[in-house]
Amino acid sequence: MIYNEEFETLPREALEALQLKRLQQVVQRVYHTVGFYKRTFDAAGATPDDIRTISDLQRLPFTTKQDLRDNYPFGLFAVPMSSVVRLHASSGTTGRSTVVGYTHRDIETWSELVARCFVAAGLTKNDIIHNAYGYGLFTGGLGAHYGAEKLGASVIPMSGGNTKRQLMILQDFGPTAICCTPSYALNLAEQGGAMGVDMRALKLRVGIFGAEPWSDKMRDEIENVMDITALNIYGLSEIMGPGVAMECQEGREGMHVFEDHFLVETIDPATGKVLPPGETGELVFTTLTKEAFPLIRYRTRDISRLITAPCRCGRTHFRMDRVEGRSDDMLIVRGVNVFPSQIEAVLVGIQGVEPHYQLIVDREGTLDTLEVQVEVSDALFSNADEVRVLQKIERRISKDLKDYLGITAKIKLVEPKSIQRSEGKASRVIDKRQI
Repeated sequence: MIYNEEFETLPREALEALQLKRLQQVVQRVYHTVGFYKRTFDAAGATPDDIRTISDLQRLPFTTKQDLRDNYPFGLFAVPMSSVVRLHASSGTTGRSTVVGYTHRDIETWSELVARCFVAAGLTKNDIIHNAYGYGLFTGGLGAHYGAEKLGASVIPMSGGNTKRQLMILQDFGPTAICCTPSYALNLAEQGGAMGVDMRALKLRVGIFGAEPWSDKMRDEIENVMDITALNIYGLSEIMGPGVAMECQEGREGMHVFEDHFLVETIDPATGKVLPPGETGELVFTTLTKEAFPLIRYRTRDISRLITAPCRCGRTHFRMDRVEGRSDDMLIVRGVNVFPSQIEAVLVGIQGVEPHYQLIVDREGTLDTLEVQVEVSDALFSNADEVRVLQKIERRISKDLKDYLGITAKIKLVEPKSIQRSEGKASRVIDKRQI
């Protein structure tokens, strides 16, 4: 099944002609409406008129997450706020999250693209979709929700957490599909088993999982314990949210990138050189149809490769392999994107701790855990009320990480000079997960 056969099965020649036309339009628009792009294009010696072929895109500079932060909150918007009907934001320290906006047309486009994903997963208007992605500023919940409604399916807006209630709804409402992170799917299965719920007896037949890296081994485990087909969805807030790419039931070998809306490149992360399709590198996206928040050559830092071989589903859009890593130090913990620098920004505002810390990421059962080890000052160890003061600091750090970054972490205060020093780049993260 294909949701929009006209565009999803366009011959490559016609698709590339459409991409060029839309690319020329968006480059002209951002140059004349977004000061940042005019400055960066001019600095690179490039003008919108230089874009005569798709390969001419390489003449334009990259856009990075730091550019988004530097223009916080609305500096990269290409429309007035009166035209923006929705705002989302990624996690970030106070005042420095990544903010994205949507016009009414952007919401319509987003909804259709997620509907395309659901159809690729074999869903129809007759399905009931249990949506356990987080609602709110995170794009996952509302993105999946609007896509389900666009398809005409019934959607259960569960959001994340409250696992016992989720299990009750899964039994009582009989949803046929579930959307969540893969680790939360395994957590549901584990908690369900402990409560005597036969997960394989539920009406679920499809799971659409994303927002964190996962492996084929994890897919096999999910499919076995829940008796469903587990499929991969890809998206990121800056580009749109969920719905940028989706695995289909027929192929299950990479996710179709919806190339009529997104132009994707693969680059060498060290040099920025564009790589030919099939080579592994960093994904770079240019949005072709977004109105409020168009992005030109946005460096995702996600490492993957493009698959050009035809898929038996009939879609002509290139596929991207599952993301195998990052070219930066971003962590994904329970679906939340977090950088060590963001945690550091929280720590430096707390009196009594030193700027030496280490992050230990692990997995207990099916859920990710994060432990933040941070050194305290010498003065604290001479304090008669040391234990009470340390507990107060731990509670403060834990609360600030939750409030500012949306992550739950175990805080472990350690003695001064106990965290190993590095002569080069500090090794801030120890990731023990076996994904």
